[in-house]
Amino acid sequence: MGTEKKAEKRFLYIVEQIREIIREENIQVGDKLPSERTLAERLQVGRSTAREALRSMELLGLIETRHGEGTFLADVKKHQLVEVLARFILEQPGALEDVVETRRIHERAAISTLCRHERTAHLPVWESFYYKLDENESMVREDIIREMIIATNNRLSLKIWFLLKQYSSAPFNEDVQGEEVPLIQQLLMAIAEMKEEEALDSYERWMDVIE
Repeated sequence: MGTEKKAEKRFLYIVEQIREIIREENIQVGDKLPSERTLAERLQVGRSTAREALRSMELLGLIETRHGEGTFLADVKKHQLVEVLARFILEQPGALEDVVETRRIHERAAISTLCRHERTAHLPVWESFYYKLDENESMVREDIIREMIIATNNRLSLKIWFLLKQYSSAPFNEDVQGEEVPLIQQLLMAIAEMKEEEALDSYERWMDVIE
């Protein structure tokens, strides 16, 4: 857990350093930011680390990437809700527990929505996930949760979730481990059977295992 918290603080530090470069160089809305490679060299971090930091800022609505052109400073006034979230996370790293709980609220809400509508409860993807786990095929945790939120067709919730998971302790980018399999399968089955309470209970027990 100590290693995870250290990684979170380092990530927050890198994001804040990029914001500092924007302030120091007086980069205005619509101006181009230094390249990913340049930022990595200036901050003395790996390119993958710089890329993740830029991606989180893009999800915040602070910057935008244009294919083939580069990364540009966005007009945050168009994203007032996201800007509030950005300030909360970037300026109050001690509030990470609140960030985790807020992320979970979005996940619970998605599961409840799926269970309450026949169309979303009976999507083929839940059965597909179930049998992949049954066959011991490798599955990334993030893929399961992300698909649940996508299925609700709530784009704002998905955008906020992507941001929140960046700062959560749950290692979503790792493969599902053995003891998680029955919990996830119970969750998927409960969704398919539209049993909301059972689905939420399985979800909570799954999160307790990985967080």
